[in-house]
Amino acid sequence: MISVNSLSKKFNNLLAVDQVSFEVKQGEILGFLGPNGAGKTTTMKMLTCFIPPSSGNAEICGYSILDDPLKVRNQIGYLPESAPSYDEMLVGEFLKFVAEIRGYSGMELKRRVGIVIEKTSLNDVENQMIDTLSKGFRQRTCLAQALLHDPPVLILDEPTDGLDPNQKHEVRCLIKEMSEEHTILISTHILEEVEAVCTNTMIIAKGKVVGYGTPDELLSRSMYRNSVTVSLKDEEPRKLLNEFNQLDFVYSVEHLQEDRENVVTMRLYPNNKESISMKLEEYLFEKKAQLEHFSVDRGKLDEVFRQLTAVD
Repeated sequence: MISVNSLSKKFNNLLAVDQVSFEVKQGEILGFLGPNGAGKTTTMKMLTCFIPPSSGNAEICGYSILDDPLKVRNQIGYLPESAPSYDEMLVGEFLKFVAEIRGYSGMELKRRVGIVIEKTSLNDVENQMIDTLSKGFRQRTCLAQALLHDPPVLILDEPTDGLDPNQKHEVRCLIKEMSEEHTILISTHILEEVEAVCTNTMIIAKGKVVGYGTPDELLSRSMYRNSVTVSLKDEEPRKLLNEFNQLDFVYSVEHLQEDRENVVTMRLYPNNKESISMKLEEYLFEKKAQLEHFSVDRGKLDEVFRQLTAVD
């Protein structure tokens, strides 16, 4: 659905996007991550034909952004950063205006506007001025205009930026629902969003792709992968630390916390990031340890992100 081949963009002496290549298949949600200034928005603007690339090419549903920009735009629903719209218009009025620009009229226009209002839950604010909307409803209004022509591809730039936790949850649920009918490229700097909604993840830094894979594949690169945090009641924490360090399946032990009731919390790192939870459970059972807490870490995406985007 989206095929990007060696896409680059140069602004005078600044190389904002450098030989970026990736693919997004039908039904996938690709999370597009990177620090500020990494080239995410520039890449999206090239894919949506807002700006031309300096070199390289991309195809959306088989249409080239160089040769068929109008056909490309017909395939895309675009939610730009900060959800721009016309503040002085009513929500329903704005959506009708966009539908007219798209070439719809009469009953078909009413049908399409009705569908997107229902899909994005805008019924209660349809007759409200956009300037008076909360940020969450402004995001939904701009998302609704992106859905009017029922495009096979959605490109969403920071769709939950600035929303409160409830609004973020609602938008994420909507994105997951839409993936059943649309292929989605979503730019975000919210790492929890990647694990919540994305099937694949791409990380760029300084305009280059530095990481690609499923969220779980990226998490497997974390130093915390399969580490186990345990809290035990024990009067001799140093002895306990030494005992854990002697286990052949443990690479190292980190002493995290100790409280007044002799509860000791430690993190055990496995050899080669292998799963050690079963072996550790058996060991603690045989030891008759007074276990207070036991949890396994899948990995920390923020640590992988820092690792991949660190400035030299």
